Amino acid sequence: MKIILLDKVKNLGNAGDLTEASDGYARNFLFPRKLAIEATEENLAQWKEDQKEKKKKEAEDRAQAEELKKILEKEPVILKAKGGTTGKLFGAVTSKDLEKAVQNQLKVKLDRKKIELKENIKEVGVHTVEVRVYPEMTAKLRVDVQVEN
Repeated sequence: MKIILLDKVKNLGNAGDLTEASDGYARNFLFPRKLAIEATEENLAQWKEDQKEKKKKEAEDRAQAEELKKILEKEPVILKAKGGTTGKLFGAVTSKDLEKAVQNQLKVKLDRKKIELKENIKEVGVHTVEVRVYPEMTAKLRVDVQVEN
């Protein structure tokens, strides 16, 4: 029986997938728990409409991510931190510091969880940090760390 999944089902698929399931499994397990609906002509028409909207929204999100990537890669973010004369910082620059600096200098709201900082920056200089702007797209943010006077 062809079904449309309404939620993720282990070993069957994710929400929105059109898939096959045995009649008994669909009628006795999936339908009563509202995990799936039968793929009738009416439901298939609605599913196709939903798929078009999903693709359109995904294209818009990707375009916004491209725009954000251009903004982040355009110019470096300057961060001032307390440090010694040897080029070492007294503390460290964290993703929280980077989030604030990007918001103040580039006027872009950025979630710090998307900043992929492998380890905190502890030295003065220009560093490259990856920022996840879309699931398979990253931007390379240049961070210029300077000693605060």
